[in-house]
Amino acid sequence: MIRNVIFDWSGTLVDDLPAVWHASNHIFRRAGVPELTLEQFRTEFQLPFRGFYERYVSHVPLPELELWFHDHFAQVQDTVVALPHAQEFLEFCRSRGLRTFLLSAVHPRMYEIQQRTTGFGAYLQHPYLGVPDKREQIRILMTDHGLTPADTVFIGDMEHDVDAARHGGIPSIAVLTGYNRLEQLRRARPDLIVEHLGELRGLLERNDLRLHVPSAVPQRPIATVGGLVFRDDGRMLMVRTAKWSDRWGIPGGKIEWGEASEAALRREMWEETGLKVEDVRFVLVQDAIHPPEFYKDAHFLLLNYTCRVAGTPEVQLNDEAQEFRWVTMEEARRLPLNQPTQVLLDAVEQGVGADSP
Repeated sequence: MIRNVIFDWSGTLVDDLPAVWHASNHIFRRAGVPELTLEQFRTEFQLPFRGFYERYVSHVPLPELELWFHDHFAQVQDTVVALPHAQEFLEFCRSRGLRTFLLSAVHPRMYEIQQRTTGFGAYLQHPYLGVPDKREQIRILMTDHGLTPADTVFIGDMEHDVDAARHGGIPSIAVLTGYNRLEQLRRARPDLIVEHLGELRGLLERNDLRLHVPSAVPQRPIATVGGLVFRDDGRMLMVRTAKWSDRWGIPGGKIEWGEASEAALRREMWEETGLKVEDVRFVLVQDAIHPPEFYKDAHFLLLNYTCRVAGTPEVQLNDEAQEFRWVTMEEARRLPLNQPTQVLLDAVEQGVGADSP
């Protein structure tokens, strides 16, 4: 049973990725080296960050780099926000009497501002800040507070966090809300990967604060709906999601008990995109058995539809997707699509599903 939770800060409880990216590119500009796109930055950034700097700006002394970084970060500090589900998870820890710790590379001055803005400092009993290498510090933290490995977990968003947990001899939980992508986290081999802290809270509630409990219910395929949404100019909506390896696909979700599939599609479109769709037409059903692109093992029955939205639609994504684009079929083909979406586009182009848009 879990009694102690060690949190990472950046990418786990707060979203500071855009601010850190901008501050890092400020360093590159001053150092006279090319800037990185956000995707390049997510791929290349690492902890301890000394190695990251040595690869790109080794000609500039580290103290000067840190000065440049902190000066610029102060200008974009107000873009740092709490991640979805973080507040509820911290409240869950408090309500269950769990001891909470923070092990983070974040500078104490930045943390002080961010914890006041989010209010999260009130939930974290023992913060360890400005830690350059968590692998060295985690054992000290556990010794300082007499933590038992079997009762303790470390929650983070990077390979380094998983490695640190391994050095501390404790289970690691990786969240998809931060810096590293699914393939990077899988490479680190955490004990558990979750989409966000909301999913983790639900799991711990069901399992009475245990990570892994054998299910007494036989596993069965999960029925889902997904829609390829067209607007009046013929462009279609694509969304990028972390849980599908940051690949592009269509919005959709699970069919609820007692819900007709078309009703489920309309509900999911509204919940995930804020769009009310019409002219719904079935295209095909797909089996997705152990899909390698999905963040956890699963067996889905994917009911795929096309649908339309009138006028000039305003997309409002919920926290399940990170980005959206209205694209032509040709532009969609150039995106890194997940496999089920590729199959659906093939079917639509071939006219599968009578009178598809």
